[in-house]
Amino acid sequence: MKLKYYNISLLLLLLLSLSSCFKEDINNAIGVVNEEAALYVVRKVFKGQPVSLSEDDLGGAHITSGVVISQSENKNFPAGYIAIQSVWRNQVRGILVAVPDPGKYQFGDSLRIDISGARLERKEHGLEINSISDSRIKKIPGVKITKVHRPVSIGTIEKDPDAYESTLINITADVNPDPVTDEPFKGAKNILDGEGKSVEVYTEDNAAFANEKIAPSASFQGVLLQRNNKSSLRLQSYTDMMYPSGKLYTGWPETFEEPYQGKVSYNVAATQNLLTMPTGVWYMLQCIQGITAGRDRIVSGEQAIRFQQNLSTPAYLQMNFDVPNGASKVTFWYGSYYTDRSCTFRLEYSTDQGATWKQVGADISDAHSTAVSLTAKQAVFLMDIEGPVRFRINKLGLGTSNNTISNGRLGLDDFAIYKSY
Repeated sequence: MKLKYYNISLLLLLLLSLSSCFKEDINNAIGVVNEEAALYVVRKVFKGQPVSLSEDDLGGAHITSGVVISQSENKNFPAGYIAIQSVWRNQVRGILVAVPDPGKYQFGDSLRIDISGARLERKEHGLEINSISDSRIKKIPGVKITKVHRPVSIGTIEKDPDAYESTLINITADVNPDPVTDEPFKGAKNILDGEGKSVEVYTEDNAAFANEKIAPSASFQGVLLQRNNKSSLRLQSYTDMMYPSGKLYTGWPETFEEPYQGKVSYNVAATQNLLTMPTGVWYMLQCIQGITAGRDRIVSGEQAIRFQQNLSTPAYLQMNFDVPNGASKVTFWYGSYYTDRSCTFRLEYSTDQGATWKQVGADISDAHSTAVSLTAKQAVFLMDIEGPVRFRINKLGLGTSNNTISNGRLGLDDFAIYKSY
C-alpha cells in the first residue's frame, strides 16, 4: 500500500519520509505510527553485525508477524527454533525465531511477535531473532494459514539468497552422486540441476524419515536454511520429496540459448521452422527466441521461447528427435509474455517418431503476466514411458482474445526430460 502525503507541516513530511519503507507506517487520519514492521523490513535492519532491535530501527514499530512454516515433530529442524514467513508488497521473506518450546507452534499458525529489545543476528542456520520470551509471541485466534512451496531454480537462489532464506521453496534436481540402491535420506545430499548448480539437502540422523529411500531425482521441498555457511534445504516429511523420477538426461534441460537469436520470426517457411539446438533439431512453428528481460520468461541465460498470440491454428515447440531411454518426468517453466492474457497449452508425446501424438496430463491455462509476478511457474508432468520418445508443447489455436477467450503470448524456458525410473 503506497503512502499518501499531506501538506500539514515540514515536520510531518520529514517523519513520513523517514518511515516510508514500512508497511502503512503512518495512519494519515490520526497521525499514529504503525506498530508493525514486516519481516522484509526487519531483515533489512541487519547490516552484518548483531542488532538489539528498537523502535528507532523500525520506524517506530515494535511488532512483526508471520506464519509458522516449520514442523518440529518430525525432528528435521534445528532444535530451539521455528521459522516464520510473510508477504509484504509482493515480497516474500522469512526468518528464524529462537523459542523455548518449538512444539507450541504448529505449521500454519499466524503469530504476532513483540520484538522490541530482541536480538537480530546471523548464526549457524541463518538470520534469526532471539532473546524473546513466549509471553511476547501471540497466536492470532482462529487464523490458520496454508503456505505453498515456491518453485525456484538454484541459480535464482544464488542471485538473491536473502529472498529465499527461511522460506518454503521447491527445487527440482538430481541427487549427485547417484544414490546407491535403497540409500537413505539421512545426512547431507548434494542435488544438482541441469545448469550444473548445486545445493545441499540435509536430514538429521534422528529425523522421522531419515531411513527412507531417496530417489535419483525429485522436486525437493522444504525450508531453506544455512549450514556451514552454505544454503541447506530441510525437508519436513518424506512426502516433501515430490515427483520422484529417474535422472535428468545428460545435456538437458534445453535452455534455448544456442544459437543466439537463431529464430526471430514466428513463421519461417525457408527453413521449415527447424532450428538445431544443443539437444537436437526442434520444430518451432509460430514461436521465436525472445530476449527481452522483464517480458520474456527467461529463467536461465539470455533467451526464452515466446509463442505468438491470437492464432486460430496451433503453435508448436516440438522435438524432431527422440531421447532413447524413455521418460518418467518432464518439467519446464512458463508464464505469459509481459502483460499478455493467459492462453491454453498442453504437453504431448510421440513414441513413433512423430507420426502420432498423445497428450500427457491436463491442459494448462494459468499462465500469469509479469504484472502478477516476474517469477515463472514450473510445470511438472509424471509418466512411465519406455523406449524412445519425443515431446512437444502444443499451444492451442483458440482465436483472438475477447471477453470469453484468452490467447496471449506464452513464454517458456528450461525444458527438461528425465529418464525412465
